Amino acid sequence: MPVPDDKDWTWTLTRPCPECGFDARAVERADVPALLRRYAAVLHDALDRPGAGERPAPTVWSPLEYAAHVRDVCAIGTRRLTLMLTEDDPVFDDWDQDETALAARYWEQQPAAVAVGLEAAAEVVAAAFGAVRDEQWQRPGRRSNGSVFTVESFARYVLHDLAHHAWDVRP
Repeated sequence: MPVPDDKDWTWTLTRPCPECGFDARAVERADVPALLRRYAAVLHDALDRPGAGERPAPTVWSPLEYAAHVRDVCAIGTRRLTLMLTEDDPVFDDWDQDETALAARYWEQQPAAVAVGLEAAAEVVAAAFGAVRDEQWQRPGRRSNGSVFTVESFARYVLHDLAHHAWDVRP
């Protein structure tokens, strides 16, 4: 069963992913930091495998590309979370993940450098979610297309991204 269109991201919060099995409904707020670290570690470890920079198929990213993407997801996640916690109903800058992958030439990056960057970015976003106070979980933020997140729904959305890509690089 294919993953529903990302333009309607809310499906990630209401049912298990048909591909990776991640179920955002089962995640407790307190578990968010540890889960972020765990999924990032799976991608980090995949960079040590032989052929980490090789695509398994022409249209499927390599573990290197997935890890670089997740590094950037963590950095974007930290920025967006910070906006939700410090501004009233901020609108997020657009981010085209495919355009970023091409512009940054993910496939040419060095696995060791990506590993360091991924570990650092994952730690920062995990710590940031770990510092969210109870009264902050419902603070909103919006995409430029009007889609509304709360800190809580955003945490679950980011977690699904990391969980899904950890699933993508499974041996």
